[in-house]
Amino acid sequence: MTRQGAIPGRLWLIGCGNMGGAMLRQWIASGVVAAGQVDVVNRVDRALPPGVRQARALPDGPLPDIVMLAMKPQQIDDVADRWAARIAGVPMLVSILAGVEESAIARRFTAGAIIRAMPNLPVGIGKGVVALQSDSADDQARQAVAALMAPLGLVEWVDATLFNAVTALAGSGPGFLYRFIDALALAGASLGLPADQASRLALATVEGAGLLAGAADVHPAQLADQVASPGGSTRAGLNVLDQDGALVTLLTETLAAATRRNAEMAAAAR
Repeated sequence: MTRQGAIPGRLWLIGCGNMGGAMLRQWIASGVVAAGQVDVVNRVDRALPPGVRQARALPDGPLPDIVMLAMKPQQIDDVADRWAARIAGVPMLVSILAGVEESAIARRFTAGAIIRAMPNLPVGIGKGVVALQSDSADDQARQAVAALMAPLGLVEWVDATLFNAVTALAGSGPGFLYRFIDALALAGASLGLPADQASRLALATVEGAGLLAGAADVHPAQLADQVASPGGSTRAGLNVLDQDGALVTLLTETLAAATRRNAEMAAAAR
């Protein structure tokens, strides 16, 4: 162990794009992973934390404690053809491949434990969500991967049958929220606010409201009611969102579409 809290042994990442890079930077910044213990295989060089080794091939020598699959899901067969034999028997194989089920991973790779992880982009600042699922991991492996993911934000174990839904809600959720922030700003601009000012106001409003909701001891629905005085302007706006369950219906359809796509990707990878 290279420092207090660092994982023993080594970590290999196969692929390290936006999500894998965000996770790696936060791991190193938090001290849970030592940069000198990390090897990354990328098709092209990317900006990585100092001390992390980057190459086109996996290093020689013994297997690490953990291999993480962090390439694009559609590359799984190419990666398996090239690296499955090399990493066979690794104690823990973590996959962040959206829509690729544990059974599909196990059909291509051999490991002591296979664990699916679905992070979202705010893991890069330690404010993300990481959903975990495994049918093959024992208690020791589950505790180890949960400890590894802890510096990234909220860590939740979920049932395999619900993994696509969690991916839609938490994995894709930041994208939906970014679209909402942009829509809120565009709506403000439509009322005459300068576009750049509307953008600043929308972003600060969502940031502050989210932090307050996270710290509150009441449900967000109650917070909304606290903001909305009877007969006031907030209530008038909420009436539009609440009419016939419009907002809930829209978001339900949004998550359902993302969930269906995850299921389609899972079927294609089997």
